Order: sequence, then structure tokens, then C-alpha cells
Amino acid sequence: MTVKLTGRIDSSNAADVEKKISEEIAGNTGELVFDASELDYLSSAGLRVILRFKKANPETSVINCNSDVYEIFDMTGFTEMMDISKAYRKLSIEGCEVIGEGANGIVYRTDPDTIVKVYKNPDSLDEIHNERELARKAFVMGIPTAIPYDVVQVGDLYGSVFELLSAKSFSKLIAEGGDVDLLAKQSIDILKTIHSTMLKDGELPSKKEEALKWAEFCVPYLPDEISGKLVELFKAIPETNNMLHGDYHIKNIMQQNGENLLIDMDTLSMGHPVFELSQMYLAYLGFSEVDHNAIEDFLGIDRKTSEQFWNSSLKYYFEGKDEAFINDAVIKARIISYTRLLRRTIRREPEKTEIIENCKKMLCELVPSAEALYF
Repeated sequence: MTVKLTGRIDSSNAADVEKKISEEIAGNTGELVFDASELDYLSSAGLRVILRFKKANPETSVINCNSDVYEIFDMTGFTEMMDISKAYRKLSIEGCEVIGEGANGIVYRTDPDTIVKVYKNPDSLDEIHNERELARKAFVMGIPTAIPYDVVQVGDLYGSVFELLSAKSFSKLIAEGGDVDLLAKQSIDILKTIHSTMLKDGELPSKKEEALKWAEFCVPYLPDEISGKLVELFKAIPETNNMLHGDYHIKNIMQQNGENLLIDMDTLSMGHPVFELSQMYLAYLGFSEVDHNAIEDFLGIDRKTSEQFWNSSLKYYFEGKDEAFINDAVIKARIISYTRLLRRTIRREPEKTEIIENCKKMLCELVPSAEALYF
């Protein structure tokens, strides 16, 4: 049951407010929610009213507090004993530049100083708070990460706000004529920092567990000898504790005053770096393999430039390795990529039969000679 609180609750009216609320909720045994969107102030007398209802019903919460009311609850310790949430500032994205888009959200620049990631899921508040905690974890571990400082409401959706003064994505820098090789090196410098960060067991989700589901999903869509070997190859990938970004590409790397920062940290996980390499292959080449123009929509650059960035990335990531080693690592990553893309397309866009058939064709070509999917 939701009860709306309005105006002021202090010693002059606390008793009457408590009596009225008691009459309204008489017989209610479920969750009790106080909507404070129109509450301007409450004194210690008002706090005692809320506390008595909380003691009578442990499932009591307060929502939509303005900053002043929330501060009262916070300073008096109420936020530690019950669920109390702020009202979310409303923000319009009409006419705003789209910086990037992923599976979970779309990133907009709302003004020269600020970007906002709007989540596609209307019930995304848990996801938003989870991403904030992941970003903080990465930042503490030395990963150059932009940490969201506010949560806003955008229509019926929610978003995370980042302060990135005049920052540009690597995608935009390349589109404006930036040095592709230099930016690739800078992106790999960050990636090596991520992959060299070793986590404790279970500290982040296992990418192998997720990836094995991709392979198992594809079994009915591939010849028996291919699908059986594919699943065994995925099972044989070692569980490692390397940190992985999970969605690493040029739209998720921002440059601000010469400093490079990562956004979109909700895909952080842990596992063998081959999984990261496979995702990068999809971003730079795999998604646009059938339709070369698709890369323009996704990354804002042409396929030739994207391929150049991919090749430079390989050069710097595998610095010191010979060409045969690099080519073998790419084949392993491609097998994982086609598996993931096959599952994704069947589930989300089954009408795109060309992509589905290309994935099946490439898996049938590459899997038979593969001895392992890790390097």
C-alpha cells in the first residue's frame, strides 16, 4: 500500500498525521510505501511517526524524497535502518547527440560537460546501481574509469550521469581524422591494464559460464560433429581470474584533456582474455561481415578504418609474438565470436538469415581444425 506524504510533518501535526495514516492502512498486511514526492519537511516528531510504522511493519519504505528530506533521513540514521530513496531528477534527451549504443543502453551527450547512459530496461535501477559499484571497483583497482555521479529519470526510463568535460569517444576522434595507430595503442594500453588485474575467485561473474551457454544454445543449429566439438572446446577454456571489460570498443573509450577513460562498466567480468578478443573482433569486423555498411551505424567509421584499428590493436596486444601465433589467436577468437553472434541473431533478429548462415558456415570451416580456443 502506498501513502502519499505532503507539506510538513512536525510537532504541530504529527499526531493527526499518524492517526490519519493508521486509518488509511487499517487491515493492510503487505508492504507499506510512503511516497515523499510532495513532502517538504519533517521534524523529529515526524521521524518518530515513520519509525513507529516501521516497527509495526518491517516492510516499510520511503520513496521519492527531495534532497532536503533525504538529508534529514540520512543524518538521523534512518537510511541505515530502512529503505529510503531519493526522487530522480528528470532529464530530456531530445535533440541530444548519440555517442554510443550497446545491448543495455544508449549514451547521449546532454551538454558540453555531461553525458548520460539511458538504460533500455524500464526496471533498470538495480542495473544502474550495480554498474556504479563495478565502476568504483575498477577505479580503485587502477582502471581509468568514469564513475557516474547521479541517477536521472528520462521519460519512463532511467539513466546514469557522467561528468566528462568536452570528452570525445575514440570513435569520434578517428572520424575526425585522429591517428588510428596511436589510438589503437592507447586503447591496448588500457586493455592490458584491465587484463593484468587479477581478481579473487567469484569477485566478478565468470565469462566462461556465460560463453558456454552460447555454445550449448547453438547445438541444434549445427551438424552434430561440429556442435559436439564446439561445446568441448568451450569447456576446455581455462577459468582464469583476469578482469575483462566485456564490451571493449572505440565508443566506450573517451578522451578528456588527454586522459583516456572507460565508460559502460556494467559488462565487467572475469575470465580468459580470449573472450575479450572475441568481443572486439565482433565489434570491429564480425558484426559487419555480411553487411559492410553496418559498421557505420555501430561505430561511426567505415569498415576499412575499423579493420585498420583491429590490426593495430592486435599488433600492440601481442607485441613480441610472431605472425603465426597472432593468426592462430585470431582464429580462436573468431570461433567464439561466430558462436556468440549465431546465438544472438537467432534470439533477437531471426529474420537476418544471411548472418545466421554465415556464422554456421564459418563455424563449420574453423572448428574441425581447432585444437583449443585459448592462447
